[in-house]
Amino acid sequence: MFKKKTVTATCTIVVLLTIIGVSFGVARRHKAKHGHPARRAVLWSEPNDLRRRNLYLGPGGEAMRPDLRRVTLIKEEPKTGYSRKYRVMDASGREWVAKVGKEAQSETAATRLLWGSGYYTDVDYLVPSVRVEGLNKTLTNVRFGARPKDEKRSDGWKWKTNPFVGKREFQGLKVMMALLNNWDTKDANNRIVVSQNKDGQKEERYVVHDVGASFGKKMNWFERNLLFKRDRNNPKGYAQARLVNDARGDTVRLNYWSKNRKVLKDVRVEDARWMGQVLSRLSPQQIEDAFRAANYSPEQVRQMSRAVRERIKELNNLPRSSQLARQ
Repeated sequence: MFKKKTVTATCTIVVLLTIIGVSFGVARRHKAKHGHPARRAVLWSEPNDLRRRNLYLGPGGEAMRPDLRRVTLIKEEPKTGYSRKYRVMDASGREWVAKVGKEAQSETAATRLLWGSGYYTDVDYLVPSVRVEGLNKTLTNVRFGARPKDEKRSDGWKWKTNPFVGKREFQGLKVMMALLNNWDTKDANNRIVVSQNKDGQKEERYVVHDVGASFGKKMNWFERNLLFKRDRNNPKGYAQARLVNDARGDTVRLNYWSKNRKVLKDVRVEDARWMGQVLSRLSPQQIEDAFRAANYSPEQVRQMSRAVRERIKELNNLPRSSQLARQ
């Protein structure tokens, strides 16, 4: 009898705790919904001013360029990836993450092309040479990534599950990763940045934060899987590969390998064409400016910008849906 009562009492307590927990969760969600409205999640915005966008200066423009009269070391960032990084402060008091190494150039150019196609990106600048006080040495080809104090950054969003899955802007982002040949598309390289829009409202911007592993040559199966080789910032190698393999049904097969490739390979022809049409609005000068901003040589600028234009042409030459239906 005692055992039966104990079991009954225990079950009652469990049920009560479950009810309380559910009620508490509902109350919290209600508060988030009504007391603190959820911020709008954004990935892409229509670049209505595209012809006027300065891809040399990028999304930060002239106003956010680092003041290099004095750059001081705050701390060395933990080495979690390919490149060495330092947290620094410029003469105006702004904080930056200074990235050195082979990815600094490719990331600077890649963020400008992403921004030029309407995607939210980090604010990056390539500094050819800078003396850092506290580090006591001069760094060359340094990517300065802005870290504004009024922005809140949180760790990654996932390629497989996010608010934009199935939407055209998300499909277009997959195409951009292939066009840039950014193979390091792990979830940890993504960020959600809370920032104010032009109307003063806060929004959650879904950003591909680290795109330094771009503009390398297309690696074959043997190199990837047996030699474990990965390429980045290789103008000559990048220029040698095509973007589109073929179109089958309503799906386009891109000449692209990356992490999270199972998610990134699912691209509709109509969405690839849409991305090509957006990119077609960029002038040859704007595309060249994206590479000039990354301190590539004049020959490399010509080589890489020509390769980007060829990739855009491949997207625009894809068959329309009506043509595919007849095939």
